[in-house]
Amino acid sequence: MSASTPESLREDAAGLAEGLIALRRRLHREPEVGFDLPRTQAAIIEMLKPLELEISTGERLSSVTAVLRGDRPGPSVLLRADMDALAIREETGLEFASQNGAMHACGHDLHVAGLVGAAQLLAARRSEICGSVVFMFQPGEEAGGGAPLMIDEGVLEAAGQRVEAAYGIHVLPGAPGTFSTRPGPLMGGANVLRVRVIGRGGHGSRPHEAVDPVPVLAEIVLALQSYVTRRVSVFDPVVISVAKLAASDVLNVIPEHAELGGTVRTMSKASSERLATELPALATRIAEAHGCRAETEFEIVYPVTVNDAERADAAIHTLAETFGVDRVQRLESPVMASEDFSFVLDEVPGAFVFLGATPSHVDPARAEMNHSPRAVFDDGVLADQAVALAALALRHVTARG
Repeated sequence: MSASTPESLREDAAGLAEGLIALRRRLHREPEVGFDLPRTQAAIIEMLKPLELEISTGERLSSVTAVLRGDRPGPSVLLRADMDALAIREETGLEFASQNGAMHACGHDLHVAGLVGAAQLLAARRSEICGSVVFMFQPGEEAGGGAPLMIDEGVLEAAGQRVEAAYGIHVLPGAPGTFSTRPGPLMGGANVLRVRVIGRGGHGSRPHEAVDPVPVLAEIVLALQSYVTRRVSVFDPVVISVAKLAASDVLNVIPEHAELGGTVRTMSKASSERLATELPALATRIAEAHGCRAETEFEIVYPVTVNDAERADAAIHTLAETFGVDRVQRLESPVMASEDFSFVLDEVPGAFVFLGATPSHVDPARAEMNHSPRAVFDDGVLADQAVALAALALRHVTARG
């Protein structure tokens, strides 16, 4: 393979595309959920072994960390792919569709194959590299907590020094091969709110002899929506969606307790910390006003995904230089979906990038979103994904004037 010009990277990646597509489809047929992904881990190691990398696996999860050391010393940079699937039964009808009740409905199979491709491109350029590249293959993104575990187990220092930057790419519906990102907040923080209102049960015909928690719970649901519209700045947005309500299973019984659960999305650490105090207090006071008691829980699951401004601007420039300005978009606003790559970006400066991967025969505006049982992604973007990751790494580990 040739030197690291955009043209040579694209040419070499084209030669790898068939193997990357085969890997992606292999992973798609046999998805694994959560933190223990032995088949996925084995497939990754099988692909990386010929590259003469320093490969290690996780102790508390089936992660893979691989280090590529260049021929000369220099800084380290990290590239990441998540590995896990979702507990969703696939409905795509694809030839290589999953049959085991789980599904790569968020494109993590593409992420793995794309990062393997980047490792192949960079390993062929070892003589040009001044420093090291750390490849982070991470389980447990959907379940939450995979990235913090890998950080605890030393992925950021796997090369013997702390990485100076970190990058990841995530496929989304959109024109295939189109990249997008922005400096600053890119994706929302994810938090969970649970409320249990405890009253006094009784017969449905005699509510005056009970303390009914159901209307109290309903009032809390409405109060949460009013809170967003009247207590939260539109310039630091919050989304609260109550997705679970549970009370009696018997229609003529007033239950002892009623419960709600939902997701709270934020765009700043300050908002998450404020809501962690104020939402439980709101529920507690409403319950007390009606003679009930509230048990509350507010869990901060993912921080806000915040791109370092300098790294994000450099990523936009690098991708435009590599693929052309018409294939790179600077996003005007963040999205409320969440990512546990946020934990990595809390530790080191870096950037997360979206890659459009809607098949060309599907209108992107009508494409099924990630996490749908009918979500489909074009694995023809894998060569470009590998090139993009390699180019972002090379920005840090090639000779500096």
